[in-house]
Amino acid sequence: MQVNDSGLPADVAAAVLTRDKERVPLLAIFRVFFTIGATSFGGGLTGWIHRETVTQRGWLTHEQFLSGLALGQVLPGANVTNLAVYIGQLLRGAPGAIIAVVSVLAAPFFLCIGLALIYEDATRIPGFHAAMDGIAAAAVGMILRLGYMGAKSGCNRLATGSVALAVFLAIGVAQWPLFPVIAVAAPLSVWFAWPRGGGAHA
Repeated sequence: MQVNDSGLPADVAAAVLTRDKERVPLLAIFRVFFTIGATSFGGGLTGWIHRETVTQRGWLTHEQFLSGLALGQVLPGANVTNLAVYIGQLLRGAPGAIIAVVSVLAAPFFLCIGLALIYEDATRIPGFHAAMDGIAAAAVGMILRLGYMGAKSGCNRLATGSVALAVFLAIGVAQWPLFPVIAVAAPLSVWFAWPRGGGAHA
């Protein structure tokens, strides 16, 4: 019998999670995603969404979040909006998806318009650029943490870890084009991770 981190059997934990997700109010989804959109800077939205929906509230499992993140990255559009649609739909269907994506974009939309009007004046304030660098560093730290957790979960075998390393070297180091690399690596990683008879994996 499989037991998760909470000490519950896997099937019981899944039932509890499903029951809890059915109770997630639309207002709670709006409040969480609006707060994330209004307070996240420097590209740290993905890490913040993981913290709020997985670590803090347990609305999703880590595996569900990583599945949505991977799906959001391969689909057209911004990763964060795709992820918001995925989480909202998973929690409360179409209404949840609409509320999640609208609320995560509402605050940045109006803030960007307002900041664009005062940006030139703000850059003259002493310490402005240092403050922006600090905010960006915090966002990078959250992304690195999420990347570490994703690698720990998805690269637990030599084959899948090798694919991840190869993609990192090809795109991050060699600067090869994204699409050809993913076109080759994605089928390989799916094949390596696909369940096989008897529980054997490559």
